[in-house]
Amino acid sequence: MEGDYPDLAFIDIETTGSHFDRDRITEIGIKTLSNNQTRVWERLINPQTFIPQNIQRLTGITPTMVQHQPSFEEIARELMQELEGKIFIAHNARFDYSFIKASFKRVGIEFKPKVLCTVKLSRLLFPEQSRHNLDTIIQTHRLQVSARHRALGDADLLFQFWQVCEAKFGRQRLNEAIGQLLGNPSLPPNIDKNLIDSIPDAPGCYIFYGENKVPLYIGKSISLRNRVMSHFQGALTQRKEMKLSMQIRDIDWIETSGELSALLLESRLIKERMPSMNVKLRRSKDLCGWSLIQDECGTLVPKLVSHHQLAPGLQDNLYGLFYSKREAHQYLKAIAKKYRLCEALLGLEKRIEGKSCFGYQVKQCTGACIGLTPLTTHNLQLKTALEFFKVQVWPYAGPIAIKDGDEMIVMDKWCYLGTAINHDEFYELAESGEAEFDLDIYKIVKKALSGPYKKQIIPINIESAISE
Repeated sequence: MEGDYPDLAFIDIETTGSHFDRDRITEIGIKTLSNNQTRVWERLINPQTFIPQNIQRLTGITPTMVQHQPSFEEIARELMQELEGKIFIAHNARFDYSFIKASFKRVGIEFKPKVLCTVKLSRLLFPEQSRHNLDTIIQTHRLQVSARHRALGDADLLFQFWQVCEAKFGRQRLNEAIGQLLGNPSLPPNIDKNLIDSIPDAPGCYIFYGENKVPLYIGKSISLRNRVMSHFQGALTQRKEMKLSMQIRDIDWIETSGELSALLLESRLIKERMPSMNVKLRRSKDLCGWSLIQDECGTLVPKLVSHHQLAPGLQDNLYGLFYSKREAHQYLKAIAKKYRLCEALLGLEKRIEGKSCFGYQVKQCTGACIGLTPLTTHNLQLKTALEFFKVQVWPYAGPIAIKDGDEMIVMDKWCYLGTAINHDEFYELAESGEAEFDLDIYKIVKKALSGPYKKQIIPINIESAISE
């Protein structure tokens, strides 16, 4: 009959924390609507793990209350029967669904219901509201609170909200809303489908924003829309993506002419805007590296080259590039351990003439410090170990332009000078030569020039351009 709903299950859970892999469910409350009849299902669950004090204060659920309750495994079949064939409805549904899906998976049950989020429903039907969290919905629609932050109490609030929507818009509109929202199950609750549709299927960078336009995450792709959607599709199984999805309030993007331009833009934007969920947030101001010098005994000794002495792209005897002195020393120690080099000869511990280093005593040094291994052998082993991390000297006579789509990326001595769209612009950029060395850009461009962009290089002869 037109206007009848499919079977609906309004669900809320309480848990020991926010990590669906590590934390566990302590309570499930369900209010189902089927053939105009409502039914209630409620269970306390023994999480078989610690319940943090702050969670106990919020929910009122204590270890004493759940210690004699069944585990999830014991109620799994009964819960599956309760939910089977029903639309799974929850507030910020990714959270509840992710926990229940993960719990079912642990006991060997596959759970793939249709999922409807009441945050999305509220945004769809009440777009004039600035917020759509459960407390706002309670206050705005004057819902009757029976037990806030308890599973059945909050599930009942969702059912009340559904009744408010039905009274205001009618069953037909609600069924249309179900169709609209189930047709876009992967979108975050605060993101409109029209915004996603407007993202181009082109190379570039995207920026996810949280409340008050605070940058959360910056990424790049050769297909912006597909990459953005992949974050949301992963939100049901990956905690990081779920956390990101629940915080997103807006999305912006910048198109580029190609993949290399997108990589360089991403590196710059991350350093400028410092998004909270990007792991790689490093600047190059404290860069340092190792050079090899030979002492009076003929021993090759690594010498730390500080940022002020660095000239990457010009120095042939330069290895590594590290973001701090601590990282540089950790790397050298790792090299010594792996290749059984002498830490005393490397300058990592005090050298006492005629005495072995500590590493030799614990069989981590082959004895170059006391002449058991020739210095020439030790020197060769050190150079071989460092060679993989040698900083490449700029292999061109001067600046170059790298063709990337319709634009030219202008580089000199591994430094990014800018992007040009014609010869006049890239000659101007090349002549300016104003740029600071950035380790991330060095790695990006070095890899690009040894791969797909190797045939896209255009050398720039500044003197010839000036004489013209």
